[in-house]
Amino acid sequence: MHPLLFLDNPYFPPHVTYTWFVMLLLIVLAFLMTRKLDIYPGKLQNVFEVMIEGVRGLVEDSMGHEGKKFFPLIATLAFFILISNLLGVFPGFESPTANLNTTVAMALVVFVLTHVIGIKVHGFKYIKQFMGPVWWMTPIMLPIEIVSHLARPLSLSVRLFGNIRGEDLVLAIVLMLVPFLMPLPVVILMIFTSIIQTLVFMMLSMIYISLAMQEAH
Repeated sequence: MHPLLFLDNPYFPPHVTYTWFVMLLLIVLAFLMTRKLDIYPGKLQNVFEVMIEGVRGLVEDSMGHEGKKFFPLIATLAFFILISNLLGVFPGFESPTANLNTTVAMALVVFVLTHVIGIKVHGFKYIKQFMGPVWWMTPIMLPIEIVSHLARPLSLSVRLFGNIRGEDLVLAIVLMLVPFLMPLPVVILMIFTSIIQTLVFMMLSMIYISLAMQEAH
C-alpha cells in the first residue's frame, strides 16, 4: 500500500491521483522555469532547456521538418512519462504509468492522431492503402492491415506498463525484505529503465505518425 497521495475512494483510484500529482508538478516546474527567463540561465532553466532541446532535436531528426508541428505532443508525452516513471523510485509513491489505464490512454491518443493525420494528408488514398495494391487482394490485406494497426496501441501501452509495473514490484519486494535500506543497484536500474521506456514510447509514436504522413501506396 502506498501511504502518500493515496485516496481510498473508488472515484479516485491511485493511478488517477498520481497522474494529477505529476500534472501539477509539471505545471509548477514550467511556471518556475518561465517566470523569469534569463539570457544566462539558472540551474532549473538550464536543465529544462537542455531537455527540451534534446527532445526537439530527436523529433526533427526522426520526423524531419514536418516533425516540428508534433513537437508539443511528443515533448508533453516525454516529460509526463519520464516523471511518472521516476515517481515510483520514491517509497510511498506509485508510477501512474504502472497502471494499464494510463498507458492505454496515451497510446490511444497517438493511435487516433496517427490516422487523423493520415486521412488529412492523403485523403481517401490513406484508407485505400489498407486494401492492398490490387482489388482482388483486399480480402487478404485488409484483415492483416487492421490487425497490424490495432497492435500498435497494444504494443505502446503494454510495453510501458509491463516494464514500469515490474520495476515497481521489484522495489516493493526488496523494501519488504530490507525495509530500512534503499537498494542502490535497484534504484539505478529503475532510473535507467524509466529513461529507456520514455525514449521507446517517443520513438514508436514518432515512427507511427511519420508512416501515416508518407505517401500512400
